[in-house]
Formats: sequence, C-alpha cells, structure tokens
Amino acid sequence: MSNADQLIARTLGIAEDRVTDGLEYQSIREWDSLGHVSLMVAIEQEYGVEVDDDLTLELRSVAAIREFAAGRAARVAPGKAGAAAAAPERGARRTVHRGLEGVTFDQTTITHIDGAEGILEYRGYSIHDLAERASFEEVAYLLVHGEIPDAAALQTFEKQLRAARALPAPVLDLVRSLAHAHPMEALRTCVSALGAFGLQRVPGTDESYTEARETGIALIARIPMIAAAHHAFRSGREPLQPPEDATHAEAFLTVLLGERPSPAAVRFIDKGFIVHADHSSNASAFTARVAIGCRSGMTAAITAAVAAFAGSVHGGAAERVVGLIDQVGSPENAEAHVAALQRRGEPVMGFGHRVYRTEDPRVRHLRSTVVELSAERGDTTGLDILDAVAAAMRPYSRHGVAANVDLYSGLAYRLLGLPDDLAVPLFVVGRAPGWVAQALEQQSNNVLIRPLLAYVGPHGQTYRKADDR
Repeated sequence: MSNADQLIARTLGIAEDRVTDGLEYQSIREWDSLGHVSLMVAIEQEYGVEVDDDLTLELRSVAAIREFAAGRAARVAPGKAGAAAAAPERGARRTVHRGLEGVTFDQTTITHIDGAEGILEYRGYSIHDLAERASFEEVAYLLVHGEIPDAAALQTFEKQLRAARALPAPVLDLVRSLAHAHPMEALRTCVSALGAFGLQRVPGTDESYTEARETGIALIARIPMIAAAHHAFRSGREPLQPPEDATHAEAFLTVLLGERPSPAAVRFIDKGFIVHADHSSNASAFTARVAIGCRSGMTAAITAAVAAFAGSVHGGAAERVVGLIDQVGSPENAEAHVAALQRRGEPVMGFGHRVYRTEDPRVRHLRSTVVELSAERGDTTGLDILDAVAAAMRPYSRHGVAANVDLYSGLAYRLLGLPDDLAVPLFVVGRAPGWVAQALEQQSNNVLIRPLLAYVGPHGQTYRKADDR
C-alpha cells in the first residue's frame, strides 16, 4: 500500500482495504465534511504544501489523491519527500459547464440511458419490455423499492395506493378554489398543501427514509387525484369516487373524465405512465434531489420537482407540441411547414432531446396507443399529420434531431377529449414514481448538492451613499 493510501486510511480511521479508486468524498460516513478537512490538513503536513480551495475541491477521491501524491513524488528530489515545494499547477480559470452539461454529479441504480443507441432501462429492465408486459403499479414498485414485486408484494402496494387516494378535505377545497387556475399552477399549489396533512414528526427532526418512502407512495396516489379533481371542478362537475378495485389508471381516468373509461384509454394511460415514469437526472429530478438533499422532506422535494417541470423548456414543452397539429393543418403541408421553420431557425416541437441522438425509445409505445385510439374514434387526421411531420424531419434525425416523447402524447390526450393544457399534468402523474425514487436514493446516501459559480464581475469597488455621488 502506498503512503497516500496509508495516510487516507489513518486519517479517516478506516481499514486499509477500503481505500480504493472508487472511494470518494461523502461516499462513506467517515469521509464527511469534517473528515475531508482533516484529510486536507494531513496532506499539507505530509507533502509540505498549502491546500487551497481549488485543491480541496480537486482532492475529493482516492484516485485524485493518489494522482496528486504520485505527482509530488516525481517533483521532489530523493530523500526530501516531506520538503515543501510548489503545489501542482492548475489553470487560472476553472472550467465552467453551463447547465452542468456533461457533469456526472453522483451514481445511481435507478435509470440507465444510452442516448447514442436509444436505450432506456429502469433498474436494468428495458422500457420496451416494461411498456408491453408490466402494469404501472409494478413499475412504480420497481422504481420505489428497487425490484419487481411478487404477487403478494404487488397486492400490498396496490392496497397502499388505493388507501391513499382520498384527498384531505382542506386540500380538496383548495383544488375547488383553484378551478380558475392553470392545471399546473393548481397541481403545484395543492401538492405543497399535502405537506401539512402528511406524517407528523417530532419537531426539529428530519424525515426518516421510511417516512419519506411512505409519503412518496401517498404522493404517487394523490397527485393524479389532484389533477383529475381540478379538471372536474373547472368542467362544472363534482369529482366521481373511483371504484374501490380500480387500477391506478382506471381511477385517474374515472375522476378525470367523469365516467368509466374505455379499455383503449386505460391501456394508453397505463402505458403512458410507464414510459414517463423516470428519466434519470433531468431538471426536475435534479431539483427534487437538491431539495431533499437539504433535508427538506419528500413533499417539499416533489413540490419543487413539479415547479421545475412546469417550465416551457422542460415538461411544459408537451403542451406546445399539440399546437403543431393545428399549425400544419394537413399531412400535405408538413414538408413546407418544416422547411419554413428551418429557414427561420425555429425548432420543430416534438423533435430533439438533450440526451438522445436517435429516436426516443418511448416514442414507439405512445404512437402505438395513438393508432389504437385514433381507430377507436374513427379519426386519423392528427396521426397522419404527425407522421407526415416525422417523415419531413427524417433528414435531420441523423444529426440527433429525432422524434421525442412529446410528439404523440398530446394527440392522445386530444383523442380522449381532454384540453391541451392537461398534457403537462398527465406527464407529472406518470413521473411521480421516478421523482420519489430519485429523492429516496439521494436521501439514502446524502450529500448537500452545492455547485460553484465562477465570479466574473468587478472587484475592489468602494461604496458611497447616494447623496455623496
């Protein structure tokens, strides 16, 4: 074992065999903030250097410390390993990754995405396998608990969801009072309100992992009821009570539509929820992690995620895609419409993704259900228009601008008789299990997420009161 490894083990008080390249700051209890400071002091003493803020940030893993130690050994003359010398050179300016582009901030066992190959997996299971064979309840359990449930576990989980569906009376009253508001405004406000009616903890204590998971499961059940009840109220009717034995998708559609849904509608919603359930560290999932990383609790984390998701460049894009059908008008206009947008340098909504360089793997499943719904309604106009736009966009697909998950989902909602502004709330209903899973994973091995900003403003200015200027 090298001197660096021995120093790490001795300073952190851990066995030497635990010192591996994979060991990082905050990856174990012993390497917390205080442990890191102690380690930097030990490095200063051992190698005779001043560890400044930049170097403190660099030396956050065994691999980085080993590399640093090897560099020191190469710089120092034989017999003077402990002598002081200049710290290794570093760039005067830190690299800035705007939007955290390309930055890997943690490890996960939840969702794997290969953007180049168009692969999406939950806990190692292909989205294609899950969308075709699993129920939403099974997928939600997989995300929250980490494994596919057996029959008994699934039955227990389904009972949990059914038992949590009913909204507290004050929250239902709040939903009613917000009937005039945009569905996402109402959803965000009412999800936050649920925090006042959740598990009661001892004042001053943080939410435990078990409490967070129970709250998360309740939120998975209640978020669809908020969205559905809000639509009922603004449509001038009282929300129906879904049948006791209704599935998650059936219960949601019953309250949303005010009637028992068709089998095709249930299949679409169930499949749509599955393909929307998680997507790794997207902006809203990252927001949930930041919030729960501050020990704010599960309800606060999901509220923050809903707020982030509502933005027009995140989940809000789903609502704008539906307008594409109206803008094109007919399949024959698709090519000219795409060309006109390209000339103006405007994006074609429903195409392109921050991660995927090929077709979004979720698209085929949503399109198949749109085909079924279109046939059931006897109207393929919208489907024909979107297919024509997809054909017109094909030359751009090899440059990474292929169809994304939003392209067909909004049309399906129209075919169900729903207004365009429900596209984003329905996405949220499906995404809830993923947010809960992301928040739980963050809490299970938490580190406060606190990136830096590179200051580029002025220095050394002198304050003067307004009347002295």
